[in-house]
Amino acid sequence: MPQIVMGPNQTGKVDPSVKKAAYTFLEKLAENDAVPGLHIEPINGSADRRVRTGRVNDFWRAVLFKIQGQADEAHYVYVGVLPHDDAITFAKKTRLKVNPVNGIAELVMATEPQPSTNYSQTPPAQEQAEARATDTHSGTTGLDLAPDIPPAQARPTDSRPAPAEPLLAQHRVTLDDLLDLGVDKELAEAAQRMTTDDELLAHVERGPEWQALALIDLAGGKPLEDVRATLGIGKVALQGETETDEELLRALQHDASQLEFAFIENDEELRKAIEEDDFAAWRVFLHPEQRRYATTSYKGAFRLSGGAGTGKTVVLLHRARHLARQTPDASILLTTFNKVLAESLQIDLRRLDPTLRIAERLGDPGIYVAGVDSAVSSVIRRAGDAVSTSGALSSVLGERSAAIRDRTSEDSAWRDAISAVGGDLPPEVRSVAFFQAEYTMVVLPHRITNEAGYLKARRPGRGVALDRKKRQAVWKVVAAYRARAAVEGSVDYDELASVAAAYLETLPGGTVDHVLVDEGQDLTPSKWQFLRAVVAEGENDLFIAEDSHQRIYGQRVILGQYGIRIVGRSRRLTLNYRTTEQNLRYAIKVLEGAGYVDMESAEENSSLYRSARRGPEPDLVAANSLSDGLDRVAATVNEWIHEGVAPETIGLLVRDRQSAQELVHGLDERGVEVRVVDGNKAVRKGSPLAMTMHRAKGMEFSRLVLFDVSKDRIPAHYAVDKLSEGDRDDALLRERSLLYVAATRARDKLVVVWRGMPSELLPSMR
Repeated sequence: MPQIVMGPNQTGKVDPSVKKAAYTFLEKLAENDAVPGLHIEPINGSADRRVRTGRVNDFWRAVLFKIQGQADEAHYVYVGVLPHDDAITFAKKTRLKVNPVNGIAELVMATEPQPSTNYSQTPPAQEQAEARATDTHSGTTGLDLAPDIPPAQARPTDSRPAPAEPLLAQHRVTLDDLLDLGVDKELAEAAQRMTTDDELLAHVERGPEWQALALIDLAGGKPLEDVRATLGIGKVALQGETETDEELLRALQHDASQLEFAFIENDEELRKAIEEDDFAAWRVFLHPEQRRYATTSYKGAFRLSGGAGTGKTVVLLHRARHLARQTPDASILLTTFNKVLAESLQIDLRRLDPTLRIAERLGDPGIYVAGVDSAVSSVIRRAGDAVSTSGALSSVLGERSAAIRDRTSEDSAWRDAISAVGGDLPPEVRSVAFFQAEYTMVVLPHRITNEAGYLKARRPGRGVALDRKKRQAVWKVVAAYRARAAVEGSVDYDELASVAAAYLETLPGGTVDHVLVDEGQDLTPSKWQFLRAVVAEGENDLFIAEDSHQRIYGQRVILGQYGIRIVGRSRRLTLNYRTTEQNLRYAIKVLEGAGYVDMESAEENSSLYRSARRGPEPDLVAANSLSDGLDRVAATVNEWIHEGVAPETIGLLVRDRQSAQELVHGLDERGVEVRVVDGNKAVRKGSPLAMTMHRAKGMEFSRLVLFDVSKDRIPAHYAVDKLSEGDRDDALLRERSLLYVAATRARDKLVVVWRGMPSELLPSMR
């Protein structure tokens, strides 16, 4: 049977009905390319002897490349569908070739103008600045952003800034370096002149995907040899001036070629590749670096970090599939910190590969997808009375009833315990937030069951010193909290995770073969102890995706303190595929001036983060009042919808639930229907979506409004007030991270609105 290879779609989007016809055409082609009705025909006078067109219907034609070689069955590279005459014209000037320097397959236009011709005229940066000015003054966002600037002021003639040094020159990357890498000469020459990220991004859009990513990495400071290694680039030698079919087939299988070319394995993959516009974004086309992390075998636990939108979750999903295919009977736990994200992981996993075996229970063959709390509960339910008889319960909570009937209401339980026995507490620790952190970070992970154990416990990173007398006062409250829970037969989530970990440690081996963790930065020590215990140490045991810049829950955790050793098995992704360069730069500025440490106690660095996309600058809107802000947002949302933006791809994010209700009510009064997304509610189509910044974790929007980012709303006073100095500093880090997470949900357009004074965390004000 012929092999279908999906190539880069160079023919633009088509109507859904045409997509279905194209799928039917390719399905028939994959069964038998000799069927007369397919009309697979060569094109006279074409730049590539392999190019073909095929009959999709009376009006539409598919553009393909047929690679026969010495194989029994041909390979067909599909690159799009066009009306009949347009397909002929396009096919004549398109060529599929092997890069003679590095052996990567490339689809090129044989007669297109050279990229350098555009750069002898108006510089791209100037064109973009003028376009932005036009967009701003024509009111395309529905917001009054700035007064008109007279031409004389906009273009001063008395002084000119010195020319900026080209980006590549700043990192000592020469033209010879680029040519030796295999970058097209005209592309390389023009890239040598680029002085801004905007110019470079506009420029590299013209080239093959691997060349674009290589230039972006080099311009961002990534060493040349690291770029070679990331893309798997080496030297090749072709047999002649023109590549053979066998050489072209090998080139299509190159790691870097698979950024744009994918070998389709079954009808379901084929259908999705044709019908889903976002398919090529991540479900098939992985960066060679991402593919390597998804498929490499590791001697132990592995940590993959990276900023928002760099594809950590994508790698995790592909790795789950890889492990499941490699060992069909393996038991795999795919988990994250809450139920909502776990459900999203399962949906995306099924979309990636509907044939994967999804396990119903933890430990069964297949992939078990669940939030970590659900996985903990699964272990406790299966253990039954053994939780008590094994000593696991008493080793964590001391002697108490074995009954576990409910979950402790933590806030009220700590508040009551402080009120009842906390009279001797010093002011700096007299808060629910302190006790929740102390209990989670010190008491539970050390499995302290009495005052004597707490008096000698180490408390690294807690930020507030406690002498013996203060520790005794703190333990009184802890004991009261536990005593009430024992009477009620309740446990909190971290207690249950600690108990489950203690129980698993009494059993030989692990419950599952592999554990894959998403959003690891938000897990607590007890949950890391559970994950360490649920899988035995060994090859490919733990694979962790995390980003300390996105920690919006809990305290900072160092994995080595909980038996998870990752020395030498940690890598970072830096290229953002979701957010435009303009939005990414704005979001990164939120992080500036704050000290972040990763899960191996190393300093975090966001300076290497780059985007593969460009777009408009974020709109920063100062409203006079809440009503004024609502007026402006209503106008903006209406305009976006009028432009044809799908309503459910518009996000409106606020700091808390009360603000979400205020926003929805205010927009409703202005004739804009918005749906609130809260808790575990599914996202439905048809309306813009309003939610808290926390709830938006793991989501993305084509258009995004951050609403009421005002001084009295962010940082939230209830989250930072009355905390000890150390806890307050960490809470402020989480507030900063929350704003960063929120801003990076924007794919194309970001609007930030505040009333009165803006938040101190907004980058434009610092």
